[in-house]
Amino acid sequence: MLKQVQIILIACAIGLLSPISYAAKPTDINYCKKGRTTFGKRYSTYIVRCSDGQKREITAWDERQKWCVGQSDNCTNDQLKAAKKACNSR
Repeated sequence: MLKQVQIILIACAIGLLSPISYAAKPTDINYCKKGRTTFGKRYSTYIVRCSDGQKREITAWDERQKWCVGQSDNCTNDQLKAAKKACNSR
């Protein structure tokens, strides 16, 4: 009985952890273009290629000190962290 419970617990743990290993990861980041908001604030757009085959956009603000997923408020101070967030979104 105890061995069956252990097997069930292990199977549940594997089932819970398996989606984490399949999360899309950034494989390439390329500069795309520069832009300005209607208020004149400058930003740069980069395209992130993800391991799931999708391409997603991140933007750099404040002389590349702030990185955001698309033009949202989902931001970080690190380009790679923003790229990971972009790949995991949607």
